[in-house]
Amino acid sequence: MVTLAEVARHAGVSASTVSYVLSGKRPISDLTRRRVRDSIEELGYQPHAGARALASSRSRIIALMVPLRTDMYVPVMLEIAVAVATTARAHGYDVLLLTGEEGPSALRRVTGSGLAEAVILMDVQLDDGRLPLLRGAAPPAVLVGLPADPAGLNCVDLDFAAAGALCVEHLAGLGHREIAVVGGSPGVYARHTGFAERTLGGLRERAARLGVGLLHRPCDGSHDAVAGVLARILDERPAVSAFVVQNETAVEPLLALLRRTGRAVPEDVSVVAVCPEAVAERASVPLTSVAIPAQELGRRAVERLFARLTGPDGPDGPGATGVELLTPVLTVRESSGPPPARRPAD
Repeated sequence: MVTLAEVARHAGVSASTVSYVLSGKRPISDLTRRRVRDSIEELGYQPHAGARALASSRSRIIALMVPLRTDMYVPVMLEIAVAVATTARAHGYDVLLLTGEEGPSALRRVTGSGLAEAVILMDVQLDDGRLPLLRGAAPPAVLVGLPADPAGLNCVDLDFAAAGALCVEHLAGLGHREIAVVGGSPGVYARHTGFAERTLGGLRERAARLGVGLLHRPCDGSHDAVAGVLARILDERPAVSAFVVQNETAVEPLLALLRRTGRAVPEDVSVVAVCPEAVAERASVPLTSVAIPAQELGRRAVERLFARLTGPDGPDGPGATGVELLTPVLTVRESSGPPPARRPAD
């Protein structure tokens, strides 16, 4: 393994000069810097990460907190995580992935040890217990999600309230007057998970404004759970002619059960989903949907973090806090159409 001293001898400079070229702590002439860089490349020198972090007070590591809960759709979380890691690597940073459900204790451990230079948090709840730590003396942080009070925080997310409103507007525009919402697991709502609560808020607000009846039922994604929820919905609201689904694992069971009960999609009942494009496109009936832009969320989270780390005034400079909500887009596919009463006669 090539040492810093060997680089110094090869370049004809002192070891401290090589160190200053690597850390940027002192001005070095362009000629000397080029000579040192050429020696580093020729010898294949790799600075020791730990020593480099101590010397520069920068670990070049981002901690990504992404609790992998059993009631969450893990593929979306992992897609965001991969986008975070890829974008961070392009900036010369590595990602430390924290998948446990420790909450504030994990954040204290990472920030207190200095292991990570910055933090990205996912699975954000409306009143998240980690937020007070982020508003205090903590490393720069970005939330992929939106809490109830984002003051003093740096957040990026899909505008889920607008996504819910788009679903209602589309179905109401087709003539549907009774809509049922098949939501995520009851645990998602018990924790007041931000994306689920905000989607539901958007659904309810737009339904009330348009005079559309709306019934929401949480649902585990298993076939039996979906069957039970569907039976209750049809018993309580027999006039329901459209469903909005925000539960990826419930999509195929719901479509299968509707077929089994003699309800064709979209001739008898429409289905709209808030889900990844891949889920919508590969469903047994391609779904009209509002896409979750997982890769874009991961990329933008890292870019916002680096705007804060490297801005003209450092971590407290422009862009240190604020909310960026991506505009939702609804794509019409084969699963939505007018209700039977509004469909022209053949």
